[in-house]
Amino acid sequence: MAPPTPLAIATQSVNRLVKEESYYHKELANQEKRIQKLQGDIAAKNPDLDSNAEYVLKQEQTALEETKNVFGPLRDRIAEAVQKLEEQIAISESDGTAPEEELKKAKEALEAGQKVAPAE
Repeated sequence: MAPPTPLAIATQSVNRLVKEESYYHKELANQEKRIQKLQGDIAAKNPDLDSNAEYVLKQEQTALEETKNVFGPLRDRIAEAVQKLEEQIAISESDGTAPEEELKKAKEALEAGQKVAPAE
């Protein structure tokens, strides 16, 4: 089996980072739901709460902030990967060695990465 081309590697990198970013968005939404529920239960003085509900709430809020802090560096990594992919697409198109299917996948990954990466 032939080793993956630089274009394929760059494509996979962008796809992986975009997928990772979407997972963090899902985690953020889940954490926000848990915090809202816990805040509602504490405000309503729900008898089912254990004695450390305030501590658990504080821990959940800390975890939420840590998740939010992931997005900046992750978007920077996506922007770098997108730039490398753009370079690999240009090289592959100029020398004409990349299969058409591989170029198509690369362009799709590039489009997805550009939606997520910050504009420079």
